[in-house]
Amino acid sequence: MTSRPSSPSLLGVSLPALAALITVVLWASAFVGIRALGDSFSPGAMAFLRLLAAVVPLTVIVLVVRLRRRSAADGRPLVPVFPRGRALMLVIAYGVAWFAGYTILLNWAEQHLDAGTAALLVNLAPILVAVAAGLFFGEGFPRHLVIGMTIAFAGVVLIATGGSATADAHADWLGVLLGIAAAVLYASGVLIQKSALRSVDALTATWLGALAGLVATLPFAPAAVSELAHADASAIVAVIYLGVGPTAIAFSTWAYALARTDAGAMAATTLVVPAIVILMSWALLDELPTGVGIIGGVLCIGGVAIARQLLPRTRRSGRVAAPRSHPANDEALGADLETEPWGAGRSASST
Repeated sequence: MTSRPSSPSLLGVSLPALAALITVVLWASAFVGIRALGDSFSPGAMAFLRLLAAVVPLTVIVLVVRLRRRSAADGRPLVPVFPRGRALMLVIAYGVAWFAGYTILLNWAEQHLDAGTAALLVNLAPILVAVAAGLFFGEGFPRHLVIGMTIAFAGVVLIATGGSATADAHADWLGVLLGIAAAVLYASGVLIQKSALRSVDALTATWLGALAGLVATLPFAPAAVSELAHADASAIVAVIYLGVGPTAIAFSTWAYALARTDAGAMAATTLVVPAIVILMSWALLDELPTGVGIIGGVLCIGGVAIARQLLPRTRRSGRVAAPRSHPANDEALGADLETEPWGAGRSASST
């Protein structure tokens, strides 16, 4: 019997676990940063500046990786920098849907929602992927999915009616609809990306996706330049942080962690993102959802966990069955949204 290789560690701390922790904290901080920057940048301009700040370090990472591969290639041909044909079209499509469209809608939603509420709504994305898989990929609607969807929908209703416990933050139906629309685009991006990753490596797909999103947000560049001229130094630093931290660094550390640990466990870790967002929002922005909104958020997270089968199940023999493995991924996004049939027989990839 062969044992599983031990995870690399630093001073006794598992590096994959540390990478996962860095990822979820950075992703959570993105919601707080977006909320804080709502008075300085419009949704489109903020998305453009964030993607610009992300593409620069991602380009450096890609160049370094390719140089290392070139030095170790021993004369073997390198994979082209850009994929071709259908693979390139898929990368562009998910970049526009996810990096551009999702980011703009989330920025807009957080002009109507506190950061914690927005994070709770975006966490619905895994259920939306499962629904799409049932409709378009013949996976059907098993009982656990229907139960999870019902519970999560009840949570959304409570969030929408719960409002905010902070005077200058509020939750209205426009914000809720924008948050759900952002989750839809996020889920769509992941579904498209899954097809692209069959022929494109995760780092290249992430870099080109961010680049496609940057190109898609170019119409907002003039507004971004104008708003930068009137923004204070702290706002400029914050929007650069959104690109470098929650985008470039967090996606890289997530890919590292996901490649070296159990995918099901990684999916479960992303469910803590909304809780971290609420704590950060309370500490830094003095904003909180109401008690009703928090209960709705718990229902959303519980519904996602049930729908994605992330909770341990007890078999009749009394033994506890491990949760099914579902590769995970998100800016806060919630969870990797892969469904098991797509991931079977393949190594998990994060974006």
